[in-house]
Amino acid sequence: MKIIILGAGQVGGTLAENLVGENNDITIVDQDDESLRDLQDKFDLRVVQGHAAHPHVLRQAGAEDADMLVAVTNADETNMAACQIAYSLFNTPNKIARIRSAALLKEKDRLFNNDNVPIDHLIAPEQLVTDYIKRLIDYPGALQVVDFAEGKVGLVGLKAYYGGPLVGNALAALKQHMPNIETRVAAIFRQGKAIRPQGTTIIEADDEVFFVAADAHIRAVMSELQKLEKPYHRIMIVGGGNIGAGLARALEKNYSVKLIERNYKRAERLSEVLSNTIVFSGDASDHELLAEEHIDQTDVFIAVTNDDEANIMSAMLAKQLGAKKVMVLIQRGAYVDLVQGGPIDIAISPQQATISALLTHVRKADLANVYSLRRGAAEAIEAIAHGDKITSKVVGRKISELKLPPGTTIGAIVRGEEVLIAHDNTEIEQDDHVVMFLVNKKFIPEVEKLFQPSPFFL
Repeated sequence: MKIIILGAGQVGGTLAENLVGENNDITIVDQDDESLRDLQDKFDLRVVQGHAAHPHVLRQAGAEDADMLVAVTNADETNMAACQIAYSLFNTPNKIARIRSAALLKEKDRLFNNDNVPIDHLIAPEQLVTDYIKRLIDYPGALQVVDFAEGKVGLVGLKAYYGGPLVGNALAALKQHMPNIETRVAAIFRQGKAIRPQGTTIIEADDEVFFVAADAHIRAVMSELQKLEKPYHRIMIVGGGNIGAGLARALEKNYSVKLIERNYKRAERLSEVLSNTIVFSGDASDHELLAEEHIDQTDVFIAVTNDDEANIMSAMLAKQLGAKKVMVLIQRGAYVDLVQGGPIDIAISPQQATISALLTHVRKADLANVYSLRRGAAEAIEAIAHGDKITSKVVGRKISELKLPPGTTIGAIVRGEEVLIAHDNTEIEQDDHVVMFLVNKKFIPEVEKLFQPSPFFL
């Protein structure tokens, strides 16, 4: 596939890294010559220096015969203009744009279509991060929670701790403990290394376990792997930007929410638009302010400002003063691995959330969802099976008959409204949504080929 990526920042660079080894022809456009040189030195791709929305630059990048244009520059206006030009001048078939402005997103249905601004798929990072954090709050104790099949199935990653009934026992005991609940352990990571889950595998404390279950059964399965945390009630958010404000709006109906915003005028505006959130203007790294606002009674402290260092320091202080759990938004990928697991319980990368959404539209097979997991090392995929036994390599076949690449587990199949937890003798039917976990993302091209019907399928 011939793909043009506009923007050589963290998202553009990470997307290129994900796609360049998958037989794609990648060209990156940016005005920053140094960023382009760095990417060209690291990966086998073309680079073009220039303004991403200028016709001659897009022509030089190969827009006339490109299959896809992905606009992820830092300016919404540039991304919009580039998609318009790609449509009007070059008839580029697939156009994806990152849009951050809440004002634009509010009018997205009327704005973004072929009659107005021709964008085929919209990526809104702030909304993605807000949804991601909300899922973590809905399932206390989880490290990652991702949805498939419009929320019917969840893939959950969590640490196994002493106190969970399954810890110290073989996986096969899960069925004895919960005879009426279907689940599938998709992967186990022990000291950073993947272990293939089998019935005889003993779950050890500190294992990172990923399991698939119907949404209604997630908490029950979690209780087998750790002492179930009580539902959260009191939440403190630091940062009143798009993410902080959106998160407060999403949580204030069901939780007691406080929000700290440094800018007084912004705090004043938020206090007017948020119905049940208590808004303060102040510095979240102020010991006295946190103490006055009863940080020791806070269930979750969430720092989502644009400053990584401020987020980390305020969260560490909050943890020291008694906050039960702290989450931080971190822009720099190198920081995520550095801080998570110490005083910081969960580090959230907006880049990974954005990459997951982009990969859903960029992969070759018909994929309903793609999630980048474990800081990009693994992936979870929801693929749709098309064709019949003649035209498809998966339809009409049992899971045990499929030639899955190493480290790939099929966790669940969603058939209409029905959720089927996968077993070896489960047979895949046309239009099934197949949920898979890949320990190593390098095998994604093989999975894509498996789910692509033959050219004779119509």
